[in-house]
Amino acid sequence: MNGDLIEQFVDEGTLQAMASLLDAADEAAVNEAGVKISASFDGGSGSFGQIALGNGEEKLVSSFHNNLVLLIEKTWVEKSDVALKAQVLYRLEEFTKFMGGRVYSEAYSYFFNIVDDVVYLMFGAQTKSKSFDEYAMRIDPDFGLFWWYVESLPRDAAWEDRKKRLVILLGMYYLANF
Repeated sequence: MNGDLIEQFVDEGTLQAMASLLDAADEAAVNEAGVKISASFDGGSGSFGQIALGNGEEKLVSSFHNNLVLLIEKTWVEKSDVALKAQVLYRLEEFTKFMGGRVYSEAYSYFFNIVDDVVYLMFGAQTKSKSFDEYAMRIDPDFGLFWWYVESLPRDAAWEDRKKRLVILLGMYYLANF
């Protein structure tokens, strides 16, 4: 996303937290960055901090699963995308199993596939355009912030499971409350 555009919607502290999240290896620094980013997602309620520490992860996974099933099932799509809806629902079930089994390395790639496909189902082919991130930010700054977060993450990160866990949970945290 264009740096000038994101700076119109995201404060400097959140930008620094994202840089820290991407670069930090220390679990405490990763958690601190995640909590700072979550404040942009929820207006600063602070509830993600407890999830990052392990309190409420199961509830978050359940809320994420239930909300996404509802969103996927209720999203109207072209006939050509009906099979994609079924595929996303299947991936969501697999993802939920990985999260429940604490297999974060497997869940990480599933998370991106699910998010990409759900956003495609919602917005169509426009998601494949180079200007989608700007479009997302302008139509709904909160969603645009989430999309910036997702697009900033490396798809093939060689991170430890604890970091992948936090990154996934942070994305789920936004979507569970979307």
